[in-house]
Amino acid sequence: MKLLRELFECDEYLPEFSIVAEIAGEIVGHVISTRGWIGELRLLGLGPISVEPHLQRRGIGSALLRETARRADEAGEPGIALLGSPEYYPRFGFLPARTLGVVAPDAGWGDHFQLLPLKAWPDGVSGTFRYAAPFERL
Repeated sequence: MKLLRELFECDEYLPEFSIVAEIAGEIVGHVISTRGWIGELRLLGLGPISVEPHLQRRGIGSALLRETARRADEAGEPGIALLGSPEYYPRFGFLPARTLGVVAPDAGWGDHFQLLPLKAWPDGVSGTFRYAAPFERL
């Protein structure tokens, strides 16, 4: 996948937020989060996330999301942004970004653009989210 390769090579790559899921020594899932911004506020932009198709709906993706949030909270990250299903991600605490004063990079994303505010989330955040450079080329 071209995007993933570019994310691994970009300045915004954060190796501690590239997480794999393994079963019997085989990689069955992966999630990556790279540096993102709302103005000067640094936070994470999550994605892509993937799980082998024949192993989906078994909790692997959920485990990857929870581990990402755990690591981000421990590292003092204020939040995690993603573009995804508004029916799926709220179970992990994600909220429509607009409800937190944050504008999606593309207005057409609507409630699909979501944020997970973590312990370090500051009051009064507002502005447009900016993903790592490779996303700007999509």
